[in-house]
Amino acid sequence: MVEKVITLENISLIDFLGIENQNIKQLAAAFPSSKIISRGNEIKIQGKTPEITKINEILSSLIEHYHKFGKITHTNVDKYISPDLDAPDEIPHPTAQDVLLYGSKGGVIKAKSPNQQRLVDAVDKNDLVFALGPAGTGKTYISVALAVRALKNKEVKKIIISRPVVEAGENLGFLPGDMKDKVDPYLRPIYDALEDMIPVEKLKYYYENKIIEIAPLAYMRGRTLNNAFVLLDEAQNTTPMQIKMFLTRMGPNSKVMINGDRSQIDLPTKQKSGLIEAIHILRDVKGIVMVELKPEDVVRHRLVREIIEAYTKAEESALSSNGNQREKDYRPRNSYRTAESANTGE
Repeated sequence: MVEKVITLENISLIDFLGIENQNIKQLAAAFPSSKIISRGNEIKIQGKTPEITKINEILSSLIEHYHKFGKITHTNVDKYISPDLDAPDEIPHPTAQDVLLYGSKGGVIKAKSPNQQRLVDAVDKNDLVFALGPAGTGKTYISVALAVRALKNKEVKKIIISRPVVEAGENLGFLPGDMKDKVDPYLRPIYDALEDMIPVEKLKYYYENKIIEIAPLAYMRGRTLNNAFVLLDEAQNTTPMQIKMFLTRMGPNSKVMINGDRSQIDLPTKQKSGLIEAIHILRDVKGIVMVELKPEDVVRHRLVREIIEAYTKAEESALSSNGNQREKDYRPRNSYRTAESANTGE
């Protein structure tokens, strides 16, 4: 019996090994005649030479994948164990520089899934990009990272980030403080992302000099946004008039991103979502690209993905049983210009 030890260096063990070492257990199950043991940052393989060679190749590929995307999922493990498996394409093929930027504490910020990488590529090649997908897929974080990168590279002179202020079961009027105190909680995810990416003193300077602006969507009316990276987050909670107003603010030398999750619309029941309408109206406009992130792109706890999938199944079942086709025509599947079709001319 031959033994080989692989040391994991500069790797988050929980992101590589999985919860309770599930990724390694999955790999071990595929090679029952060998023994794979994970202890600390070492993986020990015991078995016959041919299998050890194969396992070592798979682990090397998984390590390479981790360094490109920052995480290993069970789908990644399946794909590398059985390359011919009919599964989503999880093997990285990034075309842009892997690292978007280094965070305020020196950490590497980069795409963590193939669809996140497609989003990065789409923004590099287009001036207006929609990022669509469920909670936890990194839409906001990657978008803020792209904005900060553009500012640091002097591609733009300022960053403007906005969200619609929509009550999601809470009453804005009863929150304490002035208007800024009332709306800041809605913008907290933006502040958190920026604090991860820019040192505190530098960020304070950017705020004070309006190089970075964060404001509710209503504050965008009447402006022309030039030489800026402009991000509209939580766009599913805009009305059709609001998103039209925002889209027409776009000025010369600007990049615009619009993020939204069609499954979390907090508007009144009879109010149509501006995001849903915009997807339908703009799907064939050249130069506008829509990138779909999916549950497998979730970078939060593994249960988040399973929760999203369970809710999606329940909602689809309810729609089917009730004959409700309210949003069927607006669901952007093959009817709009995706990042891939825009780049291939389809």
